[in-house]
Amino acid sequence: MRGWWQDLTDLVLPAECGGCGRPRTVLCPECRAALSGAAPRRVRPDPEPPGLPVVHAAAPYEDEVRATLLAHKERGALTLAGPLGTALAGAVRAGLGHLRLPAPEGRSTAWDGRLRGGNGPLRPGGGQGRAPLSGTGSLLLVPLPSSRRAVRARGHDPARRIALAAAGELRRTGTPARVLAVLRQRRAVADQAGLNSRQRLDNLAGALEVAAGGARLLASGGRVVLVDDLMTTGASMTEAARAVRAAVAEIHPYVDVDACVAEAGEATGERMIEATTVDTGRTQGAWEMAGMSGVGDMICAAVVAAPSDSFEINRN
Repeated sequence: MRGWWQDLTDLVLPAECGGCGRPRTVLCPECRAALSGAAPRRVRPDPEPPGLPVVHAAAPYEDEVRATLLAHKERGALTLAGPLGTALAGAVRAGLGHLRLPAPEGRSTAWDGRLRGGNGPLRPGGGQGRAPLSGTGSLLLVPLPSSRRAVRARGHDPARRIALAAAGELRRTGTPARVLAVLRQRRAVADQAGLNSRQRLDNLAGALEVAAGGARLLASGGRVVLVDDLMTTGASMTEAARAVRAAVAEIHPYVDVDACVAEAGEATGERMIEATTVDTGRTQGAWEMAGMSGVGDMICAAVVAAPSDSFEINRN
């Protein structure tokens, strides 16, 4: 009811700029330029959590951008979902080159690995089972979930609302996209405020899961992009990526985990010492060891904003 009432109020009452407070405008030209005026860039938190997918952000989380996100999330300025969705769509487009097609039903390629019984590891640029995803198939935007308590308190789900706006913008500009809100919280987590990056990772470990039936939609739908309004330490995005990888691995029981781990180690610069199993019941741990954060991943991530220092340490 609160979200419905806010939508109606926004239509009737004069709006003010979500970034600077200028009257009678949802977002003034200056604040809109701060949000979407620059090209989205890859961002990396420091320290970077193992398993974090490639993440692109539209703008640094500061000044007008910070005010706009807070106005939408905490103060219910729902008309800001439009410009925020446009910014998120730009970050999504920037990350599409880091995606690869999931394996066909019944024949898993282990995300840049190799077919079991195939001709060895697959390298970037060629090999069986590889296909760049630019312009191919549908694009699935998977928003990071808010807790039910947070949604009730705010009267809306900010990440899902922005994701829907971004999908609309992508479709308008010729990219087939839809929102697939399949992530769920499987247990309660502590308030993240005041926790450092390590504590946040521990707090969120195993907290998310893919809803029943969601894994098959993810595996068969094409490209997968995790989306949120903000990334700080990367803990939430890392846990979301783990949940998606684990769910998809469950319906691809013939994944060659040895090859996948080796390829991921090369992509991330990490040396993987052990991952010798390929049976489904132990696949999740191997995916977690692999990190899967290079261009061989089946997923990438996009956010509206990230801390300014995560742009500065970008190592592209």
